[in-house]
Amino acid sequence: MSPTSSGTKSARLEARTTRAQKELFEKAAALEGRSLTDFVIASVRNAALKVIQEHEAFRLGVRDSEVFVTALLSNATPGTKLKAAARRYKERTSA
Repeated sequence: MSPTSSGTKSARLEARTTRAQKELFEKAAALEGRSLTDFVIASVRNAALKVIQEHEAFRLGVRDSEVFVTALLSNATPGTKLKAAARRYKERTSA
C-alpha cells in the first residue's frame, strides 16, 4: 500500500508527550476543526512525505551530478544536432 492510499486502519501508534505539547497539539487541531488524532496523523504524514521527498531529491541530485561530471570529462565529439544548434546560436547572437 502506498503512503498516500487509504485503507483499513489496523496499525496503532502511540507517543508520550508533555502536557504542554499535548495542549499545543489540541489547540492546533481545534483551530483546524479536526480531532487530535486526525491532526496528529495528518501532520506526521506531511512531515514524513517531506523528509522522503527531500531525501530522494538529494539522491537524484547526486546521481545527476555524477552523470554531468562524467559527460564533461569524456572526450565525446559533438553530434550533428549540437553543431547545427551552435551554428544557429552564433548566427543569432553575432552583430
